[in-house]
Amino acid sequence: MKRTSGKRWISLVLALCLCLLVGCGGKQTGYDPLKGVETRMITDSAGRQVEIPAEITRIAPSGSTAQMILMPVAYDLLVGLSSSPSTAQMSYFPEEMRYLPTFGQFYGSKANLNMEALIAADPQIIIDIGDKKETHKHDMNTIQKQTGIPTVFVEATLDTFPQAYRTLGKILGKEEAGEILAAYVEDTACEARANAALIPDSEKLSVYYGTGSAGLNANASGSIQSDVIDVIGAVNAIQVPEDEITNSGGGTLVNMEELYMADPDVIVLTTGGPYNDLEKKSGGWSGLNAVKSGSCYEIPNLPYCWLSGPPSINRVIGIWWLGNLVYPDIYDYDMIEKAKEFYSLFWNYELTDEEAEEMLANSTLKQRREF
Repeated sequence: MKRTSGKRWISLVLALCLCLLVGCGGKQTGYDPLKGVETRMITDSAGRQVEIPAEITRIAPSGSTAQMILMPVAYDLLVGLSSSPSTAQMSYFPEEMRYLPTFGQFYGSKANLNMEALIAADPQIIIDIGDKKETHKHDMNTIQKQTGIPTVFVEATLDTFPQAYRTLGKILGKEEAGEILAAYVEDTACEARANAALIPDSEKLSVYYGTGSAGLNANASGSIQSDVIDVIGAVNAIQVPEDEITNSGGGTLVNMEELYMADPDVIVLTTGGPYNDLEKKSGGWSGLNAVKSGSCYEIPNLPYCWLSGPPSINRVIGIWWLGNLVYPDIYDYDMIEKAKEFYSLFWNYELTDEEAEEMLANSTLKQRREF
């Protein structure tokens, strides 16, 4: 079955579930967020005309990516979360968000929407944010029809985050905040482009990005999960045919023979992987050049992984971090200060030097100690 067909099937299942929960007559009874309020029309990124309240004070995110992108600009307007923070994440969330009800994921392969919690929270609008898919118009129409809540899609990729924040600023009456975030992302991309242009092809380093407990789930070239590698001017060590590229968090499973054939210059691993074994230069990885040279690092992961998981606004701090890690002479700045700046702007959290040092202990600061 083709991937698009599977998504359409999931959309039909979602529509059926919503229909059973709220009745097949369209909007649920007794709740209309547009009743008795001033409204306005907007065109969302799926090309849909959507009537929304003129003043928005209560938002429901459609999923984890939307939640993360909304968190910097509208954490005070959220009435629920797609997923509640873990114990480790909790302190990095604004207090207003920590104990909000959990709605779950509205659609897609991980859909687990809690309709009862959604209706009880009385959101005025549902906002979906992320990569644009063929089914987006249909998915948004389905959610809006069955919940009776205006549902808006805002496209946001690594390239379009600035426009996404400006759009959200206009929709939510937070233009100034949206512009500050947009400008920061633009500055990040501009510096990365300038720095990457300084690196000759012959001097580009290869990076292996491994996930999972064994570290053998690779975020291969061409996947959204790995796009920061390309942005900083490095080369993804794992190249696969286009039809084998996956954007799921699990990545592409590789074996040790394939890893040795790639023999990356740099290895970065998610938390919970075999980083400690690589540090000890033990096990099956020990013959790789990156292990021999000590160029193996663990990706900071609070409140979210700095490279993906999910691939959202966290990739912006990932550009600063990975660029400085792989090409410290070109991406020359204090990563502790960069982390503190990002956390203040995007997580509304004042990161201390000690917290930043702990996050960077197995990457940036390890590299400094070795040199």
